[in-house]
Amino acid sequence: MALPAESKRREEPSYRGATAARFAPAISSWANVSNLRVTDSAPGELHEQERPAQRLQVPCAAVGALFALADGASIALAGLLGSGGYQHFISHAPWNLNLHIGAGITGAVLYMLISRSSGFYEISTVFSARPNKSSIVWQWFLTSLLLALLAFLLRVGPDFSRGSIICFAVLALPLLWASRSLMKQALAVAVRQGRVQGRRVVLVGLRDELAAISQADMLRRFGLTEVARISFPHSGNWSLAASKGILTSLDRAMSVARDRGADEIVLALCWNDIRCIDLIRERLRNSPLPVQLLPDRKISNLVGNPSFSVSASFAIGVQRAPLALSEQLAKRLFDIMVASVALTVLAPVILVTALAIRLDTRGPVLFRQQRSGFNAKRFQILKFRTMTVMEDGDRVIQATRHDPRISRFGALLRASSIDELPQLFNVLRGDMSLIGPRPHALAHDSYYSRLLSEYAFRHHVKPGITGWAQVHGYRGGTAEVELMRRRLDFDLWYINNWSLALDLLILFRTFAEVMRPRNAY
Repeated sequence: MALPAESKRREEPSYRGATAARFAPAISSWANVSNLRVTDSAPGELHEQERPAQRLQVPCAAVGALFALADGASIALAGLLGSGGYQHFISHAPWNLNLHIGAGITGAVLYMLISRSSGFYEISTVFSARPNKSSIVWQWFLTSLLLALLAFLLRVGPDFSRGSIICFAVLALPLLWASRSLMKQALAVAVRQGRVQGRRVVLVGLRDELAAISQADMLRRFGLTEVARISFPHSGNWSLAASKGILTSLDRAMSVARDRGADEIVLALCWNDIRCIDLIRERLRNSPLPVQLLPDRKISNLVGNPSFSVSASFAIGVQRAPLALSEQLAKRLFDIMVASVALTVLAPVILVTALAIRLDTRGPVLFRQQRSGFNAKRFQILKFRTMTVMEDGDRVIQATRHDPRISRFGALLRASSIDELPQLFNVLRGDMSLIGPRPHALAHDSYYSRLLSEYAFRHHVKPGITGWAQVHGYRGGTAEVELMRRRLDFDLWYINNWSLALDLLILFRTFAEVMRPRNAY
């Protein structure tokens, strides 16, 4: 049945989800390599960085951890040389290696915990040109007090002489100072060589705001690496043409982010322009990527003022990712394990089905068609061929009950959902998930996205072989827009309430649902 010609558009419901002098030459050098520039160009013009030669990259998020490990190693070394060396060479006591190494490791753990809680390993701090000596002294003083308290409570104080304790405490300070200095020098070299990689982002905003943000600021203050930046116009009277220009630029930004594998979309806007922010927020809800709003030029000046008790660097989250990284990893591991087992167990069924299709009709065994996946990225879906046509274009007619295009054996495959089994290979390739909103033909996506404003939210997760809508009976065609609307409500509920337990529930219910093929044809 062809898609309905007209439908009333639904109202959209609410939907969840001081410059561092030392690093300036290094970062500027790296920024020049990227050839990133902002000019007074036409609205929506794209500026991208030239990709440097492939080399070992250090994630910016791991830099703080490396600084923490260097501090811990310095304290552990101070415990071994200071405390143990004094006991052995001056007091001539037996060398208790385990005791002194244990004291050093305990001190290292306490110091790293205190430093982490005070933001000592944050991006803005490790990139700062300040030597941080006073902070190191204060944090080591607190660590020493806690060590003394632990020694008293655990009654190990008599095992350490006053001289060994003093040597440990005194030796640790210069080692921590030296460690911090050497690590900052190594970081400067790594940045200069382009070996520090922040989160990949597409920067979008007003041209005057973009001009005030350099690649150096993005890396040093926020740990971000631009893959592109896109500017759009601003009109004080908010004419229709200006609004369309902004929306066009945002659509291009989402397309660039998808094509270049960006992790986030970052906005550079004037904070007092509420209307512009609201317009952009609504448009970017079509993207599953997190969206961050950087402080504008006026706010940046206030944030940098030490008289305010505000973090030196921050960005406001406008939209979070549908699934956290840990949730994505858990879901991906679940997909790989179940799909691998399913392919092994169902291998005879797959082979027999392929042979039967060959004997039943002429043509290929597999049906291939372009579909939209996560973040609307296209992929080629695999199915067993059940029809005599191979439609994949601007006009795709949905199958209907008693459709003459369906072969005799194909009708059995569609009713039992065996035709979907090749999609297990799509799952292993990462194009799909076992559980998620069912992907539709590109022509149908284009049609329904014009009628249902929240339809694009289905692309916030990977499409699935089965989903929450399917186990509630919404299988087969969507001859009416109302059927798609109901299916969409179930898909959005699934995205908002995802858990591994929910995926398991859907998987078990799917086995029962395929036994009731009343809606599948």
